[in-house]
Amino acid sequence: MTNKQQVYKSYLEEQLQWFRERDSILEKMEIKLYEMKKIAEYACEEELTSDEIGRLNFQLNKLKNDIQSLEKQLNGFVH
Repeated sequence: MTNKQQVYKSYLEEQLQWFRERDSILEKMEIKLYEMKKIAEYACEEELTSDEIGRLNFQLNKLKNDIQSLEKQLNGFVH
């Protein structure tokens, strides 16, 4: 393998790793968004007490913060 080919191979390996890391973050975000959707659907279908509403809002806010943290990680990747 020539030096040029080795450099190109190394570049492609870096690209692959970069995409894998982004894909992992996006997958985590998708899971959290799905959890949020399930909470919202549950809240629409049920008669909730104020305690339940508070608990669900707490869960939604935690998930939102988790997603924002993941989003910062995603945007922090320099390609």
